[in-house]
Amino acid sequence: MGLLLALVVLLLAAVLFLLAAALHLVPGIGDLFGETTTDHTGPALLKSVRDLDRYEAAEGSFQVVVDLDKDAKFLPDAVRGSRTLYVGAGTVDSYVDLGGLGASAVRTDKERTRAELWLPHARLGKAALDAKRSHAVVKERGFLDRLGDFFSDNPGDEHQVNQLAVRHITDAAKESRLTARAERNTTTMLRGLLGSLGFREVTVHYGQEPPAHR
Repeated sequence: MGLLLALVVLLLAAVLFLLAAALHLVPGIGDLFGETTTDHTGPALLKSVRDLDRYEAAEGSFQVVVDLDKDAKFLPDAVRGSRTLYVGAGTVDSYVDLGGLGASAVRTDKERTRAELWLPHARLGKAALDAKRSHAVVKERGFLDRLGDFFSDNPGDEHQVNQLAVRHITDAAKESRLTARAERNTTTMLRGLLGSLGFREVTVHYGQEPPAHR
């Protein structure tokens, strides 16, 4: 009987202790069972952006003309020589690499309404030649060249012409503002993505290192 009474007293004491802690009746007790809130928005947001990996932000279509002329010394063009006028059409992608962002590349404020990102500059992908849209306009070949084509797996220097077309398309893409358009499109995409998560202000920097935390 004494043991049962002791258990009842201990149970009542425990209930009173928990009630006092919940109602903050005794200073300091509530801290023992207080909730801890940790904001994981920054790391979680960084992971979401990283998961986009290589974001293909823009594509450019280009058309170039390749004029390949080969002459042989001391022989007329009718015997040995060639000229190929080739129209090469292809595309080049521009992308932003988001998969390798550092830990400080994405930052948010405490209210989670503003976000700031530091990204690398957009880059150009490899030029892709469109065989259906590319064709030779002029093919002039000497007798010996035509004879050589008969025994060749690569008649008319097609491989060389294609390589030159890809090179010229790549040069045209570099001279265009394709990477700038890719960065604008990436910014627009990120503002839409983060806006759907409740961020009202999104700032994106390209080609800059994140400043040190203050």
